[in-house]
Amino acid sequence: MAFNTSKPGARAIFRPTFDLTLCDGCGQCAIECTFNEIKMVPHGEKKIPVANRMACGACHRCEIMCPRSAIRIEEDIFATRPHGVWSPQHIQRVHLQATSGSVALTGFGAETFLPVFWDKMLFNACQVTNPSIDPQREPMETITYLGRKPEKLSDVKDFSGLVKNLIPLHIPIVFAPMSYGSINLNLQKAMARVAKNLGLLWYTGEGGLHKDLYPYADYAILQVASGRFGVSPEYLKLGRGYQIKIGQGAKPGIGGHLPGEKVLEGISETRMIPLYADAISPAPQHDIYSIEDLRLLIYAIKEANDYKPVCVKIAAVHNVAAIVSGIVRAGADMVYLDGYRGGTGAAPNIVRDHVGIPIEVALAVVDQRLREERIRNQASLIVAGGIRNSADVMKAIALGADAVAIGTPVLIACGCHGCQRCSSGKCPWGLTTNEPLISERLDVEWAEERITNLITGWHHEMQEIMGLNGIYDIGSFRGNRLILRGVDLNEKEL
Repeated sequence: MAFNTSKPGARAIFRPTFDLTLCDGCGQCAIECTFNEIKMVPHGEKKIPVANRMACGACHRCEIMCPRSAIRIEEDIFATRPHGVWSPQHIQRVHLQATSGSVALTGFGAETFLPVFWDKMLFNACQVTNPSIDPQREPMETITYLGRKPEKLSDVKDFSGLVKNLIPLHIPIVFAPMSYGSINLNLQKAMARVAKNLGLLWYTGEGGLHKDLYPYADYAILQVASGRFGVSPEYLKLGRGYQIKIGQGAKPGIGGHLPGEKVLEGISETRMIPLYADAISPAPQHDIYSIEDLRLLIYAIKEANDYKPVCVKIAAVHNVAAIVSGIVRAGADMVYLDGYRGGTGAAPNIVRDHVGIPIEVALAVVDQRLREERIRNQASLIVAGGIRNSADVMKAIALGADAVAIGTPVLIACGCHGCQRCSSGKCPWGLTTNEPLISERLDVEWAEERITNLITGWHHEMQEIMGLNGIYDIGSFRGNRLILRGVDLNEKEL
């Protein structure tokens, strides 16, 4: 008989399970599931939920929203004979592609089990001869300034001009570029509000700046990407600074693609493209083929906006130190390093998991190279890619970062459970979708409060780490590698 080519392959690795002794058949779970994993079927005098075991991504929306707490998400293990090379995940990936003939897309960050160097570094601490500081009783200074700085204060003749061209951060944390279209406008609004209230920065990503966000432009770094979406003379005067995107940690060497079905009315207007047209960003910027070309774009942007700071974003790859050196000498005021494990709304799985280098390695070699060339003061370093908590933030600063960018922690704070379906436009939490009915699930005030709580908690912990090292100013922590101790690292890694 004829065999359906969709099998094997169409199978989820998670499934919802239902406690029918608690379930009252209200059907809320089927409403909440945007992937049509759950449907209600007649069962006696009521309806009960049934899972089709084809689409669950473990977003946990149904479980959390169930008014009777009658649902649990369980791993539906793909049972195969144990093998040293072919894991169940590898086998299922082949089945999936044999079914569709397509590139396997995914979201989130790399999920390979490579060493996480943050976990192999520990902080030092003060004891007898060098007393620690109690941040509850002593003032702790976490403000930092981003931008090009003089080598010596004695070289400064116009202090007002110097301060004008520096961007203050009250906490050395910024919100990573996540564009309108790839994420919900409500989420951008929440990040923008938090940035304004806490004295931080948020990066717009390549999707332009929606008019509702103009009041927060003084806290925004506006991106100029290869697609030039949303870029106009007005756009080049709005932001606190600008970012030229060369690469992204989750997909070095390839461009971006927002599917046409996600280009709805507001996105179309903001990106300045037709409704439902695919928004494709080429892999290279077609006017940049050398450091000299990059310098021309940097200064073109500066000329357009009264010389506001310009940042260049690159992916962490081999020879990153030499690349950053060239970028700084080209005139960039900030360099944004995006490492392996950085998040994305959509990338080929094969690229996300197998291209790039960890941000811990990239940051260490870049900071060292710039110091050796005596140009470290000429640009600030912002790093991203796999930052999970305040300890990762402080370890990055001790390795030389001026600030740390976070994106995935913001999404998680607002409900994300890492289902990796960002590109579908069906995010059950309303985060990576702009479909009106689903977008409404994300309340701006609720998201703002959650993100504020996250940053506030991290800030307290960062001050504790400074205090236990006897340091009250973040500037004395930055690049101070003596604070760190490597564990289970070889000589080269150290």
